[in-house]
Amino acid sequence: MKSYIKGLSYYLPETVLGNGELASLFPEWSVEKIEKKLGIKERHIAASDQTASDLAFNAAKKLFAEYDINPGDIDFLIFCTQSPDYILPTTACILQERLGLKTGIGAYDLNLGCSGFVYGLLNAKLLIESAVANNVLLLTAETYTKYIHPKDKSNRTIFADGAAACLVGKDGFAEIGNFTMGTDGKGAENLIVRSGGARHKAPMDDLIINEFGNPMSGDYIFMDGPEILNYTLARIPEMVSDVLRKNDMTMDDIDLHVYHQANAYIAKLQRKKLRIPEDKYYCCFEHCGNTVSSTIPIALKEAIKDGSIMQGSVVMSVAQGLGYSWGGFILKF
Repeated sequence: MKSYIKGLSYYLPETVLGNGELASLFPEWSVEKIEKKLGIKERHIAASDQTASDLAFNAAKKLFAEYDINPGDIDFLIFCTQSPDYILPTTACILQERLGLKTGIGAYDLNLGCSGFVYGLLNAKLLIESAVANNVLLLTAETYTKYIHPKDKSNRTIFADGAAACLVGKDGFAEIGNFTMGTDGKGAENLIVRSGGARHKAPMDDLIINEFGNPMSGDYIFMDGPEILNYTLARIPEMVSDVLRKNDMTMDDIDLHVYHQANAYIAKLQRKKLRIPEDKYYCCFEHCGNTVSSTIPIALKEAIKDGSIMQGSVVMSVAQGLGYSWGGFILKF
C-alpha cells in the first residue's frame, strides 16, 4: 500500500512584526541589514492569548474548507509542537474535541522542532501503509516567540509563529516516498529552554546580559547559532545522499529542493554545499520567517500555488532541528 498527501493548508497569526520595528528597537540592526542577511522582511506573531493549538485549529479549518474535507472522515490526529497548551493533558486530545473529530480515533503529540514535519509525515505514512488509519490529519504549530526574550535581537529577527495542516491518505496528489532519520543528543543544549519542565520546573530568574549585549537566561530560548550551523552543514550531505539512496535516485532526478526554511543565510550555504542550482532550491521565508516545524508544509503549499511544483515533479525535503534531530523524504507529484 502507498500513502499520499491529499491536502495542505497553513495559518499565520494576524500580528506582523516587520524589520522596521526591529530596527527601531535594535539600532545596530538596519532594515537593509536584516533583509540582506536573513531574507526575511516580516514575521507573524501569536497574540498573548493565542496558543499553538489555536493556530493549529485555524490551519485545520482552512484545510477542511479548501479541500471540502468532512471532519468525520479523519481517523487519526498527530499534533507536532514544542509549545503545548499544558504540560498535560495532550494537546492533540484537546484539538480532537475542538475540531469535532469522532472519538474513535487515535491522537497524540510529537515534541520536535524544525524536523517535526518530517517525523510527523513519517508517522502518518506508517499509519496509512499499515492499515491502521485511512485519513491522518497532521498538524504542526509553534509559538516560539513566547519563549524569546524581548531584547534577544538575534532570535527575534529569525523566528515566527505559524501552523500547517496536512491530510495524508491512501490517495492524493503527492506520493510519499522513503525516509531517512537521525538523532544526536550531544547537541541538545545548543538550542534549549531550561525551565518549565521537570528538570527545572520553577523559573530560574537567572537573566544576565553578556558582553555582546545579548540576554542569557534559562527561562528563554538559548540558541548557539554558529554551532548549529556548523553541525547542519557537516551533516546535510550525508542526509541528502541517504534520502537519494533509499529512494533509488540521484540528484538529477530531483526537480525541486524544499528544505527547512531557516533563513536566507543558511539556505545559501546549504545550496552551495550541495551544489544545487538556484532555480531548483525553493525559498519561502520572506513574509513568514522561520516557523519551525511548519516551514516545509508552508513552502510546499506556496510552491504548488506559484507553479514551482507541477504534476510530475519530484521533490526532496530535509530538515535538521534541535535535539539534534533530522530527517528527509521524497515526494512524487
